[in-house]
Parts: sequence; C-alpha cells; structure tokens
Amino acid sequence: MWNEFKKFAMKGSVLDLAVGVIIGGAFGKIVSSLVDDIIMPLVGLLLGGVDFSKLAITVKDAELKYGMFIQTVVDFLIIAFSIFLFVRFFNKLKRKEEVAAAAPKVDKKEELLVEIRDLLKNK
Repeated sequence: MWNEFKKFAMKGSVLDLAVGVIIGGAFGKIVSSLVDDIIMPLVGLLLGGVDFSKLAITVKDAELKYGMFIQTVVDFLIIAFSIFLFVRFFNKLKRKEEVAAAAPKVDKKEELLVEIRDLLKNK
C-alpha cells in the first residue's frame, strides 16, 4: 500500500496541483493586499472618503457587514481577471509554439532536389 501511495503522490499531475495550490495561496494574498491597501482606498476617495470595510447595518443583535462583502467581491473579480490574463498570456505562448512546431521542416536534400527539378522543368 505504501508503494502504491508513493507512486500516486509522485505523479506529475499531483505535484503540479500541489505547486499550483501553494502559488495560488500566495497569489491570493498579493491580490488581497492590492485590493485592501491600494484599490479600495482609492475607490473610497472617489466616493467621498467611504471605507467599505467598515460599512455595516445593525439589526437587533446582529451586525451585517455588507462593506466586507463588497470588498470580498472586488477581491474575487480582481483575482479572476488576473488569472484570466495569466491564462490568456500562456495560451498565446502555447499557440506560437504549436505554429512553430506545425511548420513543415524541409530537409536540405529535399530543397536541393526541388531546385534541380525546377531547373530541369525550365530547360
């Protein structure tokens, strides 16, 4: 059972997933800081100094923090857009590689034979 687990854990896709989760967590922290420390204060200034994180409504004993919800939605939108741009960039690189790989490679011997054939046709 241990060998089977090692074989499973060492598959490339499992390791890729682990790396993706770690990088995704770090990326999420960067984007959260971007939203919390740069974007939301600027949006607050544009809207007359409103701090979204402190917006709340109190209903009896419950405090509804709708400002935090707005901030979380903005976080999500920025993360989703960033990932979209990242994936789009890599898809363009991948397409360029595929086009380069799909281009037929002509051997030098074949080029010479084509030139000889064309010369013989012209004579």
